[in-house]
Amino acid sequence: MSGRGIDVILEEARTRLDRLDADQARLAFAEGAVLVDIRPAAQRALEGEIPGALIVERNVLEWRFDPRSDARLAIADRYDLPVIVFCSEGYTSSLAAAALQDLGLHRATDLAGGFKAWRAAGHPVSTLGV
Repeated sequence: MSGRGIDVILEEARTRLDRLDADQARLAFAEGAVLVDIRPAAQRALEGEIPGALIVERNVLEWRFDPRSDARLAIADRYDLPVIVFCSEGYTSSLAAAALQDLGLHRATDLAGGFKAWRAAGHPVSTLGV
């Protein structure tokens, strides 16, 4: 077999990230970091949402945050933007945050444990529609 395998790729991505736990992510969010939910709509409907988090599904993340992209979000106008990506459990978000770093967003990271860790820490969640 050739290739490195997803476990190796994930570990390599995480070595580049200063991952935040739920408390650290909440503080950074309160201080102005952009909290980005990359979960699909069905998962958000099932699990809930973090109030104030920006929803950008994974399949368009790089285009929305690349300052050079014509499809970028208005807030994605600089490479030092503090971005905290989260998914359900903190796996896909690590790969996504590393991809943002590859674009030059050197402060991009993810929420260790994802939405489930945020909720378990007792931080605010919206269960509208859940």
